[in-house]
Amino acid sequence: MENIAIVILNWNGKDWLEQFLPSVIKHSGSARIVVADNASEDDSVKYLQEDFPSIELVQNATNGGFAKGYNDALKKITAEFYVLLNNDIEVTENWLAPLMATMQNKNVAGCQPKILSYARKTQFEHAGAAGGFIDKNYFPFCRGRLFNEVENDSGQYDGESEIFWASGACLMIRSELFHKVGGFDEDFFAHMEEIDLCWRLKKMNYSFMVSPTSVVYHVGGGTLPYNSSNKIYLNFRNNLIMIAKNHEGPLFFKLFYRMILDGIAGAKFLFSREYKSLFAVFKAHYSFRKDLFKKTLKKRKAIKEQSTEFNAKGYYSGSILWAFFFKKIRKFEELNQRLFK
Repeated sequence: MENIAIVILNWNGKDWLEQFLPSVIKHSGSARIVVADNASEDDSVKYLQEDFPSIELVQNATNGGFAKGYNDALKKITAEFYVLLNNDIEVTENWLAPLMATMQNKNVAGCQPKILSYARKTQFEHAGAAGGFIDKNYFPFCRGRLFNEVENDSGQYDGESEIFWASGACLMIRSELFHKVGGFDEDFFAHMEEIDLCWRLKKMNYSFMVSPTSVVYHVGGGTLPYNSSNKIYLNFRNNLIMIAKNHEGPLFFKLFYRMILDGIAGAKFLFSREYKSLFAVFKAHYSFRKDLFKKTLKKRKAIKEQSTEFNAKGYYSGSILWAFFFKKIRKFEELNQRLFK
């Protein structure tokens, strides 16, 4: 385990560190444990220095969000494998061994464990569940979670499986590949940056896996609640960035169609009187077009030049919107499995 660096990004999370850092220390063997502090304004740094002086501490100069925070910290950390771990996760005994076993396949760029809810330990957690997938309109979903509907874990997804994306809440990744593609896209700030990272590596024919015999428990929404209007803004905006960077067909029609779908979502927020959420959708599109579109097109060109063969495993050629809202499908296993690449 000495070639593993477990890197916990922290921002004003002293309470989470108090609660969950001991489990990481207890169950991680000889793996190196590093806390990367994102310019916290609470007593996180003081707490670590006084109560866990043996834990490595990397202090970022500013809070650049999840993406820049990890990019800045990982430039200073040398290891063959990184495990990016949220500070609100409880790990379990022997959690690293299954992940390491999966990484013995040299074509696997990264993997994740089964992620269950800390509050409801028999239920999958929203951020990653049992592995991430993406549909033809680039809406992400998981084994065990479709939109905000999460399933109970009855062992139905306990088989190791190739996925489209692995959750940034607990992600083991080869450090060489992380740096080869430039790490996370810092324009994302937070949310979906791990999907974009996985997508870029899949364009170089690498794969991502879920190893469900490794189990962790995630509180979720530790920094931003799932219904936060700021989270909605970041998710809608970042999905547009991700599409513009990685979609391989004609871009104008895909973005125009996505604008229509997001407009329908905005109308739903309007009729349900969720005005902050409605504004977040409009703000996301405005910000993307005004500040990020041209910049993203340059990244799109660079990605095409670096790409080799696209590993489309985990891509769902159907519409998750249609399946969820019109066919009333609430479980991953009920989706038409023939539509998965």
